[in-house]
Amino acid sequence: MNEKELIGKVHSSVYHQCQRRGYAAPVDVLMEVGVLPRQKYEDWRFGRVDYLERVCTANLRKLSFIMRQIRVYAGKTGLKPSFCYYKQWGVKKKNGQGHKRVIALPFSKWGNLEIEKWYATHFVDTKRIALLKAQQPVENLD
Repeated sequence: MNEKELIGKVHSSVYHQCQRRGYAAPVDVLMEVGVLPRQKYEDWRFGRVDYLERVCTANLRKLSFIMRQIRVYAGKTGLKPSFCYYKQWGVKKKNGQGHKRVIALPFSKWGNLEIEKWYATHFVDTKRIALLKAQQPVENLD
């Protein structure tokens, strides 16, 4: 796939995610464009993989290009960046009481803060969110 086709796929993925749920997440874009298999994503979320980039099928240059295109599209369309904290799934409470341990998930091998921030940043379409909320049926609390 050449860069022009990849740009189209990335922009289309962000657009469709925003239409569906009001925001776009980089990890979901990576899955939709085919560089992150869903099973590998789940392995990472459960802590079976040490960092996300390890299981992506694209090299770092291509991943960086995809991440940049997400930001380009978000900037052009006025999407609002919103940091999302990615925690490991499936962490049990100690002895069934107290709080669950929170384990942060790394995206990159070296943990560069700028790179980590961009992977964890969702892009929110505030107008679409308002529209989606307005379309939700109101529950009767009687």
